[in-house]
Amino acid sequence: MAGQDAVKTAARTLDLLEVFAKARGPLSLTEIAQRINTPISSCHSLVRTLQARGYVYVLDSRKRVYPTKRLLAVASAIARHDPLLEKLAPILEDLRRDTGETVLLGKRQDDHVTYLEVIEGTHIVRYTSSPGDTKPLHSSTIGKATLGLMEPADRAAMVTRIELPRVTPNTVTDRAALLEEIERSAARGWYETRGENIADVMAISVSFRILDEGLGVALAGPISRMTENFDAYLARLKQAQAAFEALNAAFEGR
Repeated sequence: MAGQDAVKTAARTLDLLEVFAKARGPLSLTEIAQRINTPISSCHSLVRTLQARGYVYVLDSRKRVYPTKRLLAVASAIARHDPLLEKLAPILEDLRRDTGETVLLGKRQDDHVTYLEVIEGTHIVRYTSSPGDTKPLHSSTIGKATLGLMEPADRAAMVTRIELPRVTPNTVTDRAALLEEIERSAARGWYETRGENIADVMAISVSFRILDEGLGVALAGPISRMTENFDAYLARLKQAQAAFEALNAAFEGR
């Protein structure tokens, strides 16, 4: 029971911090409790703890709360020393510069993909997401790419185990069809989704390894523009993949 309470408290703390990003302004204790669906007494304890640690402060007589910059300072210090991103960032930035599309870097975490980096495209109409967002393996191009890195038997076992909800009308929900698609994509060296996770978004990806960590990198944008520039985008993704592989070879050679 104590372990479950600790997990619940951790989840509530994260919910509390994230609600400010959505609200984009100070909130009262009652507003916070309502937005994170938590009893006001529990919310009060969380706020008091965060206030004592310097992560939030009380603004005025209405007792509205807002985060301090301590959270930003801690997050920035963590991000600056990410063992993967500090090595891969220049290649990702160049990929976004050359294509103008949103660049996604992701890693499989058991039955889903977590975005480690998102560099938004320069077009007015573009795909948007955030680092830390999670996506299903079966309906995201990086999910398929990371499944493609697995041994066939392990991949089949994973696809058998995970749920395959229909995210959009285009989502592949048949296990045999999904395995066949991933096998075909692995053989040709790239993966794609067309409206499978978001109806009007297309993404193409490649997979690679850095220090034995399996990763996927993708370009994502509106289906019409991605289709029009497909050959150029895929060629540029392949160049990035080669750069990642060269980087990995240099690390392993040390």
